[in-house]
Amino acid sequence: MIRALLFSLLFTLPSPGEDDRPIVEDRGREDRARRDIPTLWIAGDSTVKSHGEMRGWGQEIAAWFDPEEINVVNRAIGGRSSRTFYNEGRWDEILREIREGDFVIIQFGHNDVGPLGERGKFRGSVKGTGDETEQVEKPDGSVETVHSFGWYLRHFGRTASDKGATVIFCSPVPHKQFDRNGDFIPDWDEWRDWVEECAKDVGAHYIDLAGEVGKKYDRLGPEKVEELFADKRTHTSVEGAKLNAEILAGELKRLEGKPLGDYFAARKPR
Repeated sequence: MIRALLFSLLFTLPSPGEDDRPIVEDRGREDRARRDIPTLWIAGDSTVKSHGEMRGWGQEIAAWFDPEEINVVNRAIGGRSSRTFYNEGRWDEILREIREGDFVIIQFGHNDVGPLGERGKFRGSVKGTGDETEQVEKPDGSVETVHSFGWYLRHFGRTASDKGATVIFCSPVPHKQFDRNGDFIPDWDEWRDWVEECAKDVGAHYIDLAGEVGKKYDRLGPEKVEELFADKRTHTSVEGAKLNAEILAGELKRLEGKPLGDYFAARKPR
């Protein structure tokens, strides 16, 4: 009850009508995969890949791997939800290039939270993991059938698995939010459960990035965490992205069966 109250007072998502999170267009700028070694594909939003002062963990994770053994291709893009990543054909683009023996890390949620229609920039997904759908009319008069957050994740996981890839789902990286006592306020509670459920459904690995990064933020405290962000509460700076990548790399090394164990660099990046 107390945490819920603090959450409502201190953590309020932007009003959909005031949502200034950019919808980035960067087709033609995607990394390309080498064909002679396995590829680690990354799908996500701006907390995984950004430009300018903002930087995502996906831009720093490659430093943890041996480039002669595995190719890291970050196809995350700002402003996308699981729904729009699917609708724009971005997942299909990855799927066409995936080969047996590849790996895929998937992290969505930050842009799935809003309304389904125009007030949410047509990015929100139906909340939950069920098969229910909602119809949304677009400005051009067309009607889109919107699926649940879990439906999109399961589609990503199943189709990648069918191609012979190892799939890893991550819960969304947390926001910067502390209470008046300087204690970190966890978020993404329901969403973390949904991501974990979807991972189990499709036989994928699950990493609770929200929880693990949140623990680190709580230990560091608000002043040090402030230095890790490039905006008010969502997007990390270079140093913040490096920290999140380090935490993720540690979790990847601990995955059951150690599927990526042969591909890590011999030395920790600077």
